[in-house]
Amino acid sequence: MQKGQGNFVTVVSDICQGNLIEMIDSHKNEEIIEVLMQQPIEVREQVEEVSVDMWGGFPKVIKKVFPNAQVVIDRFHVMKIVNKDLNKLRRAAKITDRQSKYLLLSNRVNLKPEQIDKLELILGKSECLRIAYEMKEEFREIYETNLTVKKGQNKIKEWLNRAQVFFRESASTIDNHFEGICNYFLNRTTSGVMEGINNRIKLIMRQGYGFSNFNNFRNRVLACFSD
Repeated sequence: MQKGQGNFVTVVSDICQGNLIEMIDSHKNEEIIEVLMQQPIEVREQVEEVSVDMWGGFPKVIKKVFPNAQVVIDRFHVMKIVNKDLNKLRRAAKITDRQSKYLLLSNRVNLKPEQIDKLELILGKSECLRIAYEMKEEFREIYETNLTVKKGQNKIKEWLNRAQVFFRESASTIDNHFEGICNYFLNRTTSGVMEGINNRIKLIMRQGYGFSNFNNFRNRVLACFSD
């Protein structure tokens, strides 16, 4: 609600339909559970998957509220932490070429030929950075490959065994959320639609010049999404 204040709102949506379901004026387990438990058990039992980021409280909420649901850690949040470690290596190697961060963190398949040429010049300055970059792309390719959960688990385990040197922090985080990350391979579910919903909510906030009253804010947002 206020940038830099740690004052978070929890947003719940149907990612299949792209519909906003609820906004909760809290990021605390107990308060999120209290609101969501107001939904009938018949409705909550129908939820099969819940896609979330790696905030530690979500699995507890899901287990309590949606007894039949699998926790799926959103793939884009996982790639974000891998890219964070890669960018640290870029800075440690003192590579500050124009667009170096963008080129290293972008998916290689999305780069134009001239951008790939520029990337090769950057990677030529550090063998360690080249190895780490190739490992980043290898990890991304795991997500892009049509794998079963078991094969996905094996691929990620193999990657983790080799990742400790360059991706210590992200490897540890992936290991801690291993089951939820691998549940992606059940149905390849992501919460990408939430980015669009969150952007629309931010626009509503800007158009209202901010909201000091949460209920007014919630009602305005729910009304906009019901159109």
